[in-house]
Amino acid sequence: MRVERQVLFWLAAIILAALAVFALKSVLLPFVMGMVIAYALNPIADQLVRLGMPRLLASAIIVALLVALLVVMLAVLVPLLITQAQQFAAALPGEIERLKGMLESMARERLGSRYPEFKDGLDRVVAELSQNWSALAGALAQYLWSGGVALVNFLSLLLIMPLVVFYLLVDWHPMLERINGWLPRDHEAAIRRLAGEINSAIAAFIRGQGLVCLILGTLYAAGLTWIGLRYGLLIGLMSGLLSFIPFLGWALGLITAGVFAAVQFWPEQWPIVIVVAVFIFGQALDTVFLSPKLVGARLGLHPVWLIFALFVFSALFGFVGVLMAVPVAAAAAVLVRFALEVYLSSSIYLGRRLDETSP
Repeated sequence: MRVERQVLFWLAAIILAALAVFALKSVLLPFVMGMVIAYALNPIADQLVRLGMPRLLASAIIVALLVALLVVMLAVLVPLLITQAQQFAAALPGEIERLKGMLESMARERLGSRYPEFKDGLDRVVAELSQNWSALAGALAQYLWSGGVALVNFLSLLLIMPLVVFYLLVDWHPMLERINGWLPRDHEAAIRRLAGEINSAIAAFIRGQGLVCLILGTLYAAGLTWIGLRYGLLIGLMSGLLSFIPFLGWALGLITAGVFAAVQFWPEQWPIVIVVAVFIFGQALDTVFLSPKLVGARLGLHPVWLIFALFVFSALFGFVGVLMAVPVAAAAAVLVRFALEVYLSSSIYLGRRLDETSP
């Protein structure tokens, strides 16, 4: 098969796959989530098999522990998060007003005759924030109901996702062998090499970076709750979950927690200092130990490319796109590097030099 036909074939396959995902995005959530979880837990199943346990029994034990963890989260953690989220949404306008009052008192002492101009600008900013918050809250509520987190989809996630995880864990290696048998024979070595690089990058994110996010979220939530910060559990866990985007999760968490700490504790300064210290310690722990040990340099994704992929996939496919964004971006980065490698060794790039060196 000529190169042009191969390129057209794979482009057509990618376009058809994207169209299928777009058309079925409303029902794909439990399956995509199950695939992600099965991929993350497959090394545990392999280790249990190496210890002498049958694959079927190992998969059943893993899924049973997963279901037990979900039940505990639904019974304990989720109600707390929902309560704090509701309190946060209801109290945000009042918190903004308290922050406004604190800024006005500080500006009145320091700005003197320029204070009226500052107050007018501050009033406009607060008014815009209040309007935007009301519109954002309404849009978010509508999206959550219509975009895949309604009750039916939530129940399907709980019921179907464990089954998907179980069957994928049981059939993982036969499935890979079957896919290996479908590879074009002439390009098997190149495809295997690319698949290995893609697997390394995706494993670095799903297994390594996922564990980093879990550790940081637990650290932030525990530290902010121990200080007594309102909504500390919610802010801490969300900051940890966003830590897979370099610097962004840490910066958003620090700013949000710092503002709420200033509103809640001012004029006391030590609680605010402790909030900042919690995030500085988390960032230092991530930079010095967690990311080097658990992720390493295997992910190879530029932060701008990662943020772009998240925006594009979430806009196209909703929450399913959020789950797919980083694995697909990692695979695309490997393919782009391979395409660049082919280009740099081709006659298109080398031109006459390639003709001069050829026999």
